[in-house]
Amino acid sequence: MKAILAAVVFAALLPAVGGAQAPPTTAECLGCHDQIDAKKFAASVHGALFQCADCHTDIRSAPHETKPQKPQCDSCHAEELSAWRHSEHAKGLYEGVGGAQCVSCHGSVHEILPSTDPNSRTYHTNIPKTGGSCHGQKFVMEKAGLSTQMFASYQGSVYGRAVARGSMKAAVCTDCHDFHAVYSPNNPQSAIFKFNVPRTCGKCHASIAVQYSSSVHGKALQHGNWNSPVCTDCHGIHAIKSPVDPTSTVAAGQVAMTTCARCHDGVRLTQEFGVPGGRVSSYQESYHGLARRLGSHVAANCASCHGIHDILPSSDPRAATNHQNLQKTCGKCHKGATAKFALGRIHLSSGEKIDTQSMAVSTIREVYLLLIFGTIGFMIVHNTIIWLRKTLAHRRRAGRTVTRMSLNIRLQHFALALSFVMLVLTGFALAWPDSIFAMMFGSSEGPRRVIHRISAIVMLALGAYHVCYMLFTREGRQGLRDFWFSFKDARDLFDVLRYNLGLSAKRPRMGRFTYGEKLEYWAVVWGTVVMGVTGLAIWANVATATWIPRWWLDIATTIHFYEALLATLAIIVWHLYAVIFDPDSYPMNWAWFDGKVSEEHEQSSEKEDNA
Repeated sequence: MKAILAAVVFAALLPAVGGAQAPPTTAECLGCHDQIDAKKFAASVHGALFQCADCHTDIRSAPHETKPQKPQCDSCHAEELSAWRHSEHAKGLYEGVGGAQCVSCHGSVHEILPSTDPNSRTYHTNIPKTGGSCHGQKFVMEKAGLSTQMFASYQGSVYGRAVARGSMKAAVCTDCHDFHAVYSPNNPQSAIFKFNVPRTCGKCHASIAVQYSSSVHGKALQHGNWNSPVCTDCHGIHAIKSPVDPTSTVAAGQVAMTTCARCHDGVRLTQEFGVPGGRVSSYQESYHGLARRLGSHVAANCASCHGIHDILPSSDPRAATNHQNLQKTCGKCHKGATAKFALGRIHLSSGEKIDTQSMAVSTIREVYLLLIFGTIGFMIVHNTIIWLRKTLAHRRRAGRTVTRMSLNIRLQHFALALSFVMLVLTGFALAWPDSIFAMMFGSSEGPRRVIHRISAIVMLALGAYHVCYMLFTREGRQGLRDFWFSFKDARDLFDVLRYNLGLSAKRPRMGRFTYGEKLEYWAVVWGTVVMGVTGLAIWANVATATWIPRWWLDIATTIHFYEALLATLAIIVWHLYAVIFDPDSYPMNWAWFDGKVSEEHEQSSEKEDNA
């Protein structure tokens, strides 16, 4: 303000000094420069205080022949310009990637309005729009190596929506990033430097900032612990949402699963600072965690017991988790909770044996596991023996049998089944590394990879052999003819559905292979080709990428996985039903083992063939 008054006084006294020629007035300047709107200039913050020559100091007469030099804003705004010159905006200009200048935010120097004017570009509710004129432009941000997502995220945040409704209290860009001293978050002077974030947020959320500063997180931050969370670690940076929004990182259903888990379910805090790990996983195994995952809106989460901003170590008498306060803490949800109700550890991990509670729980768990495996194992062995005996007896009572599958075909079938099962187990072990599939291979990638590739080689070699067998042997060529589709297959499907729905009394008869067996056979052929081609492409990924773009490997991987899933489900739902659970086959179609089927089955096929 002093600089502005001095400039005004200097401009007023200048004509009287030494009889110098008076500079042209604003009216004289606008008489020629009619591209400048006189009314807007008069209403601007500059028009109310200055004449044109106060900024264009090199112009001493009107008209003038030389082009006026660009005004220097720091003659009045030295402090602001000094801050700007060290900012990221100025840095972008220096590096040639673009950056905001004074006019970028304030608008034309002849039309700048005070920030208190609702029409000003720097009016509180207009600041997001002003920032978005650069930060919302994709190509502008890409040139600077940034993204427009930050601006888009802010627009959808609780602050962005409030400002859009006209709120004068909701935070805008300058509240967090400053006006002119917009520094990188890695700069210790930046308002968004990690150790400065609590103070920045505290400008609006003062009471919460006080609670945080005395919390275990705030104390750790004050001791220079970079791992300690600040406001933005939990609430987000630009995409801050209301706690009642289910998608918010601090929503009741997200706190344990997402927010707290980032720090408290790993080993880093344990190794570096001795903070117990596995807290989130032990919570998720508890009733509270399971109920939350099932959709409960009332089951306790981390904040329910530990607090939100005022989290204190359990050794602190003020902490909600201190043993003296547990009865009150538990009583918030469990009305009438007694002191004994609050006894015992909450975060109890499987296998721990560090106190009476964990030893008792772990010992009982081990006893029951032994009991389960022993009891169920005995039942399986007992029932398997009886099932085999009855199955063989049923097989003997079946009467005369004839050979349907030769030894060669049975060996092919066995090799195919074995390689397929191993491919499924090893493939799904990689797709779901935390599942029982991975446990079968010791959760080790090396053995799994070797077994998967050996099984793939076996299947591909078998496929090549089968093609030769079907083309160059008499039995194979006959099988190929019998497996080929005919129009009768469509009619058979229709007749089977009519018969089994009770719409026809005549049971349909089919040829050597039913339409279902034909579909299955050609599906295996198709699946082997697809899995072989995509699998080899993934295996030889470097060589493959010399012929086609690497992203085609992602397509091959997707096809490989879903084709495997489709084949596995088809085998379980279709093939196993036909050979085991179909009442006409139950308890098993033995053709895979000895190649024989009942004479009645073969005669039915022959009758249809003759027909």
